[in-house]
Amino acid sequence: MSSFYTPEEVMELNMHSSQKKVNRSLGKMILLGIMAGMFIALGGAASNTAVYGIENTGLARAVAGLIFPAGLIMTVFLGGELFTGNCLIAMSVCAKRVTFGKMMRNLAVVYFSNLIGALLVDVLVFYSGNLGYSDGLLGAYTIKVAVGKTAIEPLTGVISGMLCNILVCVAILMATAAKDAIGKIGAIFVPIAAFVTCGFEHCVANMYYIPLGILATKNVQYVEKAKEVYGITKAQLDQLTVTGSLGNLIPVTIGNIIGGMLVVGGLFFFSYKSEAGRKPEETTVIKQRCEKQAG
Repeated sequence: MSSFYTPEEVMELNMHSSQKKVNRSLGKMILLGIMAGMFIALGGAASNTAVYGIENTGLARAVAGLIFPAGLIMTVFLGGELFTGNCLIAMSVCAKRVTFGKMMRNLAVVYFSNLIGALLVDVLVFYSGNLGYSDGLLGAYTIKVAVGKTAIEPLTGVISGMLCNILVCVAILMATAAKDAIGKIGAIFVPIAAFVTCGFEHCVANMYYIPLGILATKNVQYVEKAKEVYGITKAQLDQLTVTGSLGNLIPVTIGNIIGGMLVVGGLFFFSYKSEAGRKPEETTVIKQRCEKQAG
C-alpha cells in the first residue's frame, strides 16, 4: 500500500475538506480562526526568541526556519482555519462544488479571526516578560522586525506574499498527501522552513510581528535599545502605527491570495481536474477517506 495519496486524490481530499470549511457555523469558523492565528503567532514568538541574538542574517533566518513551522503543524493537526491555506478553497469554486460567495465569506471571517488570535498572543507575549530577555534586546529586535515590515514597498510586499503562499499552500497539499503523522510533519516542515529562511511575507504572521513591535515601542527600555543597537530613528518609530501596518498587510495579503489561489490552486486544479477514466466507486472511496480523516 502506498504511503501517500496521489495528486488526484489530494485534490479530491482538499476539495471535500473545503466544502466542510465553508459550511461550518459562523461561531466554529471564528473559534478555529482564532486558534490558527494564535498558533502561527506562537511560532513567530518562538522563532524570534531563538534568533534575536544572532547577527548573521542568513543564519538567523535558517534557525527561524527550523522553529516557525511549529505554528502550521499545530494548525493542521488540530484543524485550525488559516487564511493563507484556505485560499485553496478556490479549487472547489473552479469545480463548482463551492460558490464564490461562500468562499469569500469564509476567507473574510477567517482573516479577521486570525487577526484576533494573533493580537491575543501579542498582548500575552508583551506582558509575559519575554521581550525583556538580554536587558530588552529581544524587545529591541521586535521593534526592528516591525520597522522593516512597515517599510516594505507595495510591489515587494505583493511578490514576497505570492512566494510565501506558494510554499504554504504546497505544504498544505503535501500534508494532505501524507497518510501518517510523521509524514505530515515532514511535508509541512520543509516548505515552511524554506519560506521563513527566504524571508517571504505571510499576512497572518505579520499580524503578530507588527502589532507586537507597536506594543514594544511603549517600553522605553526597548526603544532605547533599538536606537542604540539597531540605529532605529524616531521617524521609523513613528511609522509603527495601525496605518503603517496596513501598508504591509494589504499588499502582502494580495500577494498571498495570488500565490495561493491562482498559482498553486490554479495550476494544481487544471493539472489534475480531469476524472476521465475514473470509476465512480474510486471517487467514493476518496471521499470516504477524507471523511475518516476529518473525523
